[in-house]
Amino acid sequence: MKTTLKTILFFGLTASTLLQVSCNNPKTNTSATESIKPVFVTDAVRYDSDDPAIWVNKTDPSKSLVIATDKDADGALFVYDLQGKIVKDKVASNLKRPNNVDIAYGLIIGGKPVDIAVTTERMTHKLRIFSLPDMKPIDQGGLDMFVGETEPDFRDLMGIALYTSPKGEIYAIVGRKNGPKEGYLGQYLLTDNGAGAVKATLVRKFGSFSGKKEIEAIAVDNELGYIYYSDEQVGVKQYYADPTKGNQQLALFATEGFTEDHEGISIYKLTDSTGYILVSDQGANRFQIFSREGTKSNPFEHTHLKTVPVMATQSDGSDVVSIRLNDTFQHGLFVAMSDDKTFHYYRWEDIAGQELKKK
Repeated sequence: MKTTLKTILFFGLTASTLLQVSCNNPKTNTSATESIKPVFVTDAVRYDSDDPAIWVNKTDPSKSLVIATDKDADGALFVYDLQGKIVKDKVASNLKRPNNVDIAYGLIIGGKPVDIAVTTERMTHKLRIFSLPDMKPIDQGGLDMFVGETEPDFRDLMGIALYTSPKGEIYAIVGRKNGPKEGYLGQYLLTDNGAGAVKATLVRKFGSFSGKKEIEAIAVDNELGYIYYSDEQVGVKQYYADPTKGNQQLALFATEGFTEDHEGISIYKLTDSTGYILVSDQGANRFQIFSREGTKSNPFEHTHLKTVPVMATQSDGSDVVSIRLNDTFQHGLFVAMSDDKTFHYYRWEDIAGQELKKK
């Protein structure tokens, strides 16, 4: 198994190697000069676009959906088709400042697998969970996070990513507006509460924080078993997704060449172990792209490969899939939030150019 190999490699490395900053400017680095144009720009949300997640309809990929947050006290989860049009009967309204959203497949509820969309509701300190594709709530009003924290903004939720373990367990990795220097993120096991809804059980708090700004963007690599998050104005940090493997930081990369904040993280998968990590360089309206796999000498070194300017402005959140969805998105779909209340849809081959591979 790949996990075993990674574990063997890990224990053969020194602590200094584990924390080594990856090379950000190798000779092979290339950068696009013109902004990539989206194929579609979505209908606008009402207030403040923030973060998208792509749900793949495995029966008919052409009917896949994009779930996206409208961040306001009277907020919502907007649902879009693959042309960027709002699917009005699926929009989940009356949410209290939903910040980020993520998708997981096959959570067992009532003995049946259910695909889920999970968003952080900042003003209530709750996770909100909806079944897919019908977007019906299955959380009995929401799941309280970071219970017992005494600092006022240590419970204000922001980032969310879902990890599915090799055993099929689904965990929510939850971030907040502010937090301690250690233990900024919470990892919660999501399970059936016995009444047709979801419950969340805290498994651990982990993750270092520089204190410079905040941690919002979180992404999970299910196949390789890693969690990535943006410590804004510092870089991207990497941890094991399996809580039994410990809380040590495995890598810090993307530390150079960013204009302002490090934001949305998404992973384009060529195979179960290869591909690309895309990180939003928010202030420059571009994405920095790194290797998903490490090097022979260091499995946690992520080499910078390309910088891609996009038409989306001040992009906070993003998501990407690498499967064929339809004739337009034959090699995958990349979705990026734009601060004009919209989300931009890009073809992967336009992002990849001549430098990167496509599936």
